[in-house]
Amino acid sequence: MAEHAVALILSLVRRTYRAYNRVRDANFALEGLLGFDIHGRTVGVVGTGRIGTVFARIMQGFGCELLAHDPYPNEAMTELGARYVGLDELFAASDIIALHAPLTPETYHLVDRETLARVKPGLLLINTSRGGLIDTEAAIEALKDGRLGALGLDVYEEEDAVGFFEDQSASIIQDDTFARLLTFPNVLITAHQAFFTAEALQNIAETTMANLTAFEETGTPIHEVSADS
Repeated sequence: MAEHAVALILSLVRRTYRAYNRVRDANFALEGLLGFDIHGRTVGVVGTGRIGTVFARIMQGFGCELLAHDPYPNEAMTELGARYVGLDELFAASDIIALHAPLTPETYHLVDRETLARVKPGLLLINTSRGGLIDTEAAIEALKDGRLGALGLDVYEEEDAVGFFEDQSASIIQDDTFARLLTFPNVLITAHQAFFTAEALQNIAETTMANLTAFEETGTPIHEVSADS
């Protein structure tokens, strides 16, 4: 999931998703494809568990300054050079923000109109965690006025209404908010696939089998199984 977040960042920063479609139409013009260097940018990481820390390690390799926010600071993050700050400072100072937090009553719509009013103009926001962390209507407003320079999503708060994990190519999307997101040239959405690697699926299968064995022997599973494991 950390690698997928980085893939979204690179695609948005260098406009590769737009360039791909252009070149297939034999359009080699560079207009509208200007990107920027990640090196030296400030990256905010919200949620610094295992996935957030892996993401931070990758971004450190690009030469980024790391800001972090989590109720439970992770020593591995500070060893990477990350500085733990409050959300207000993280949103105001970051050029790129990646959300790696669980969805709880406290984090629901963590990114809302009030939050987005404080961001550095042109912020690149990435969410591969849980759709409900972002107030989508507020994000659309921020895209329209430039506070959000780009938005990369692998999750959406109304995925069931859209029909994630199903082929909807012959259908009309009934979720007007999601359909609106698709009209923005600086929005990149993938279909909740950040977890979908051969290695991750093997880990899930192995964990499931270990749980079944432990439950059979002791009556208690040893691991919680989820797509984020």
